[in-house]
Amino acid sequence: MDDALVSKLEERLGRIHARQRLGIETDHEAQIFGQGLNFFHIENWYSVHAWIRGILKLSGLYWRGRRNAGRVVVKHNDVECAHLPAEFDGFTILHISDTHVDMSQRAMQSLVELVAGLNYDLCVLTGDYRGKTFGEFDSALEGMARVTAHLKQPILGVLGNHDTIRMLPGLEAMGIRMLQNECATIKRGDQEIFVAGVDDAHFFRVDNIEKVGSQVPDGAFSILLSHTPEIYRQAAHAGFDLLLSGHTHGGQICLPGSIPITLDSALPRRMGSGSWRYHDMVGYTSVGAGSSVVAVRFNCPPEITLHRLCRTADRLNRADL
Repeated sequence: MDDALVSKLEERLGRIHARQRLGIETDHEAQIFGQGLNFFHIENWYSVHAWIRGILKLSGLYWRGRRNAGRVVVKHNDVECAHLPAEFDGFTILHISDTHVDMSQRAMQSLVELVAGLNYDLCVLTGDYRGKTFGEFDSALEGMARVTAHLKQPILGVLGNHDTIRMLPGLEAMGIRMLQNECATIKRGDQEIFVAGVDDAHFFRVDNIEKVGSQVPDGAFSILLSHTPEIYRQAAHAGFDLLLSGHTHGGQICLPGSIPITLDSALPRRMGSGSWRYHDMVGYTSVGAGSSVVAVRFNCPPEITLHRLCRTADRLNRADL
């Protein structure tokens, strides 16, 4: 490990967080069984990836799946909240997740073309920028640099289970404010909302919701960015209003009707993609813009999402007019 990089990460994250993340990566990043929230990690078993690719080619489905994986769509999601500050009614968030840029080049080109025509106030990235789960990451950083060059500031992000903490300085050099168990304040006029982000909670399990939750004033509107939605219980009970996440890919290879074969996650299936609610918290799980394991998709097109924040009371008043 480069001593200069370790020093930079310790200065940025604090000695404990930096050494904890680096140590867990060294011990576990290539582990196939155990570690993390679920037992089996197919994304780490690279020999199986070639086997899956070969079966799809023999079945004649591979090239159709490749075409599907390159056609990113824009989804729209309204988030209603009664205590959203009035200045933020209509505030729009562009949500991009699971780019896996170094194995999803066609999708990234489609993404770049789509974002050029979008209007939004904030861009958030919910992790998994790299295709592989260990090894080199220079190509992932180069791919992310090409994508972020087409995004409007401000940009907030978190890391995923495919991402090494060693990518952090490179991502931040692109103008992404990475939230590593940290909280950002977004202001409009004299009002504000809070956007918190946690480090990977699925595989490395270095998230700290208690820390970020304590940075949000009581009663304030707050958003939590997490690579995985699996921390929905902790997020809801910590008082967050909105959880934005990815990780599941919506199944990526789904049966007709977008029924996932697997979500690679420990959570109810209704939370595996799209909008959902748990107690007073609204959640949204992006199916991702890129693809993992094998760059194919069936019955689950890749997406980027525009979330529009809406004051519930204002909507009711407009409906009465």
